[in-house]
Amino acid sequence: MGLSLLPSSAKAQPSTDAAWTSLFNGTDLKGWVPVHDVTFVVTNSNLRLVTGMGWLRSESAYTNFVLELEWRALEPGYDSGIFFRVGLDGKPWPNGGWQVNLLRGALGGLVKGYKSIVPAETPPAPLNQWVKLHLEVQGKKVKLTMDGEPAWEYNALDAASGYLGIQAENKAFEFRNLRLRQLPPSP
Repeated sequence: MGLSLLPSSAKAQPSTDAAWTSLFNGTDLKGWVPVHDVTFVVTNSNLRLVTGMGWLRSESAYTNFVLELEWRALEPGYDSGIFFRVGLDGKPWPNGGWQVNLLRGALGGLVKGYKSIVPAETPPAPLNQWVKLHLEVQGKKVKLTMDGEPAWEYNALDAASGYLGIQAENKAFEFRNLRLRQLPPSP
């Protein structure tokens, strides 16, 4: 199955060996493309998902990387997700795309298309509380850390590269401190 759960005592080690690139400038949507019926705006230097059924995707595709961002849900029953290594086909979201779930009842689960691949282990976050997401993608491996706590590793990704994205499911969210560090090719 390619899954390994990490003990909560294992801490992610920050890396300083490569430069980070900011994916959001805090003033506009430069570098991002709305896909389908979505509304994203910049408010108080945060990227705000207002409404819609679709997604906001990066202009560039990525292969091996570390993605960090902070998110917070702004309304009850929240639901969103972070897409990675996804293509452009599909409506309202990428067909068969990889996603870290930001659904209140399945927070942090790994999803491919509409199928849960790694069950959620992260407890729901309170409304208006910032949560840090750290996602490392290298070759066929992906590893998630939420608020400094390792969540899971999965070792059977089937997409070599693709876009990053934020899923819109008619629930308000805010995002900030979106940054990416590219990693070297897989051995």
